[in-house]
Amino acid sequence: MNLFRLDATNALGDRRRSASNRGETSDMHRHLHLRRAVGLGAIATLSLLVIGPARAELRGAATTLAAQPAPSSATPAASHSAACTVATDQVRFDFPLPRTARLLVSGLPIKVVALGSSSTRGAGASSPAACYPSRLAEELVRRFPGHKFTVLNRGVNGEDVSNMLARLDTAVIREKPDLVLWQVGTNSVLDGKAVQPHASLLREGLARLKAAGADVVLIDPQYAPKVIAKRNADAMVSLIAATAKAEHVSLFHRFDLMRHWHETEHLPFRAFVSPDGLHMNDWSYACLAKALGLAIAEAAERPTATAIGPSIDR
Repeated sequence: MNLFRLDATNALGDRRRSASNRGETSDMHRHLHLRRAVGLGAIATLSLLVIGPARAELRGAATTLAAQPAPSSATPAASHSAACTVATDQVRFDFPLPRTARLLVSGLPIKVVALGSSSTRGAGASSPAACYPSRLAEELVRRFPGHKFTVLNRGVNGEDVSNMLARLDTAVIREKPDLVLWQVGTNSVLDGKAVQPHASLLREGLARLKAAGADVVLIDPQYAPKVIAKRNADAMVSLIAATAKAEHVSLFHRFDLMRHWHETEHLPFRAFVSPDGLHMNDWSYACLAKALGLAIAEAAERPTATAIGPSIDR
């Protein structure tokens, strides 16, 4: 929600105007102040909080997305007119989200932690507000009016699964999350790392998150030119899917969703990938958040008989 500043010079008016004009200017000034007050009141009632890490450095660059706008290569959402259309069958999770479901029913606040690398942090977005965790927070509030959601952005540019495991306790588990969205795999693909060792690392992280009582959703790599050019990209996507199934956690198929945009909806890469050929842009981050919001809502609203899981300790 944006607030528009009033230009003080417009409010003063022209002192040489007639008395009737001064009265009209005064009435307009009071009306604009009332509109501003209504806007502030609406913000005060919005049950939404998005927080990012204090620092996250991009490899080989000094850009900090938390404090500065994205580089000029970012592609704004208004760069094309494609509609973001997402069907439930495209994004439906294989498993329910029992903890999230119970919190929704009870009306208790829900804390979501988004763990990942630069595409969680928001590289390629025009501003921090355009990254997927920020847009997801808005989407969840839209889908569940009156419910409080806190979405913490714990993406750090350039990290792989080993880096994320090293900070799992401090960046994620310490926050006592109800739902963890773990985006993983892209940087290992880009660096040409062996795929198979990632299975045990993922299992370790999933075990620790489950022990903390959180629902978990894995998010696989993005379908982007620099990713699909690597020979181990498909193998990484397959390994993440197999691990999620074996560990009974849900997987958000980002790779398949973005491939659908390109191959089925015939969107050119420039419509949903930044000019760097790797990161997403405002449009694709927003569409990703919309798809995740739909998937989370569907999984959390399944019949309660299927929503079994650890008890909620508040």
